[in-house]
Amino acid sequence: MEQLNWGELPFGYVKTDYNVRCYYRNGQWGELEVSSDENISLHIAATALHYGQESFEGLKAFMGKDGRIRLFRWQENAKRMRNSAVGIRMAEVPDDIFIAAIQKVITLNKRFVPPYGSGASLYLRPLLIGSGPQVGVKPANEYLFLMFVTPVGPYFKEGFKPVKMKLEREYDRAAPLGTGHIKVGGNYAASLNSLHKAHEQGYASALFLDAKEKKYIDEAGPANFFGIKNNTYITPHSHSILPSITNMSLVEIAQEMGLKVERRSIEIGELSSFEEAGACGTAAVISPIGQIDDLSTGQSFVYSKDGEAGPISTQLYKRLQAIQTGDMPDTHGWIEFVD
Repeated sequence: MEQLNWGELPFGYVKTDYNVRCYYRNGQWGELEVSSDENISLHIAATALHYGQESFEGLKAFMGKDGRIRLFRWQENAKRMRNSAVGIRMAEVPDDIFIAAIQKVITLNKRFVPPYGSGASLYLRPLLIGSGPQVGVKPANEYLFLMFVTPVGPYFKEGFKPVKMKLEREYDRAAPLGTGHIKVGGNYAASLNSLHKAHEQGYASALFLDAKEKKYIDEAGPANFFGIKNNTYITPHSHSILPSITNMSLVEIAQEMGLKVERRSIEIGELSSFEEAGACGTAAVISPIGQIDDLSTGQSFVYSKDGEAGPISTQLYKRLQAIQTGDMPDTHGWIEFVD
């Protein structure tokens, strides 16, 4: 393959050698299939195309300095994908198929695992779609589970540097009793106009508000929000927020560091009291927020004046990355090796 510049990788798609697939037909899952084809063949009436029966996940594998590949908390991704499947009436992918697909796709694409110390990782994208045809609004009777990989760099081009975000008041990402708590494509489609406009205005992302009252922080599109003040890690509690596995992990690390943790509603006005703020997720890991602008009021909430992340966000980020790469002992049972 053409030599990749591991340290300069964007968060984007790089062609790799193989992907793996598995079909659900006649009420049961089949065997894993290996393919080098980047395309899939879909019936023109597939429910994924017409009724949004589609779910995906994102997880990462890391090369340690010992030369072993580490997988981070795959069980939580498998669990979240099952929850998504239940949420939109799809067949659930069993754990044994999920992990077998992970092991096989990493092994087959081992040469694309970025080296230790490069700052890059191997991103895994599990995908579950309704492949069976329906014209009436009802679930498919056939599903395709697919997993591909791609080496990636930081989600935000700034890397671990503070970014600017804007409060989103014009669009809603997800309704309180809708699909915000599961990882389905429709949530991301609903965020595209907001994110496009935010990028045009010079912001890294948009910070969504709750759809019902427009007074509470929801999430930052592709990532959960957190704020730090008074030695406390505070993150929103809402049924319309996707439960981030990274956020879940940071909560435990924060407690180990002696921080208190609060998962609760965060009103817009409370933004002014935070000492630090950030967005977290598998893709972003932690993206420190340097400033949040409320364009409707002209108010700005500033968390970094020197262009650097705050001390607590930095420590959280370093500890999580150290566990993922094997530089710090995994006392939680989060890591599984791929040999």
